[in-house]
Amino acid sequence: MRETAIAVGAGALVLALLPFSTAERLWIAGVALALFVPMGIFGRARSLRLIRWAVGVGWIVLPVIALMLIGGFSPWLPRVETTQWGGLMLTVILAVVGIVASFPLGVLLALGRQSELPLVRWLSILYIEIVRGVPLVTVIFMASLMLPLFLPGDLRIDQALRAMVAFTLFTAAYIAENVRGGLQAIPRGQIEAARALGLHGWLITLFIVLPQALRAVIPANVGQFISLFKDTSLVFVAALLDLFNMGRSILANPDWLGFDREILLFIAFVYFICTYSMAHLSHRLEKILGVGER
Repeated sequence: MRETAIAVGAGALVLALLPFSTAERLWIAGVALALFVPMGIFGRARSLRLIRWAVGVGWIVLPVIALMLIGGFSPWLPRVETTQWGGLMLTVILAVVGIVASFPLGVLLALGRQSELPLVRWLSILYIEIVRGVPLVTVIFMASLMLPLFLPGDLRIDQALRAMVAFTLFTAAYIAENVRGGLQAIPRGQIEAARALGLHGWLITLFIVLPQALRAVIPANVGQFISLFKDTSLVFVAALLDLFNMGRSILANPDWLGFDREILLFIAFVYFICTYSMAHLSHRLEKILGVGER
């Protein structure tokens, strides 16, 4: 009850500060209640565990179905080219691809930076420091405009694919630093004990050091993934229309003049839902793994 009262009070305060009329505020309050009340009941209902599992599986299966529909089913359903991607779908695809691809690359870079081989170590350090020393918009700009200058004339890489590669390479450098901090937090005594038992270096890293390091840096990595999701709005330099830039293009239409507040408020609400969901899943994962408790 206390959490519910705090949530209702915070929502009422935000609603009172919004520059809308009374009727618009009541409409927003009704929409919010219609969204959050079922979510709260669903989250508290322990007897609906089977339904909750079904919803979780649905979140995994639906992206696969969406990609299959985008690929098309000839001759009934045409293929949707990447040049026609836009809006929330483009934002989600860029974020998911960037997260999934950057994490293993960042882990490899972190291990390379800790390697005893000088060539591997210095190449990893050089890559991490160079990428972290430039802003993301510069990386996207180079991938979209300067990369074609170094490619053969008959080779063309799709703009969306270039943006995915840019997000992956940029985020991997930051993930590598987060993971390196986790690797350095592991006591040396564990590594020495594993060597005394005769374990090989890769076995020590794979089964002893890396699981503990990744568990310790879950909050930092999830924070980086949330930042990546919000930074997808920078793809405007690659002439791509994500969720935010799609809203800007709508506001440029004379038929939608005067709806700035509604469109921007809706975009902010979508970003909040997505980022809060990622943070909530991170907290549950930390609780399950006992981060900070043992």
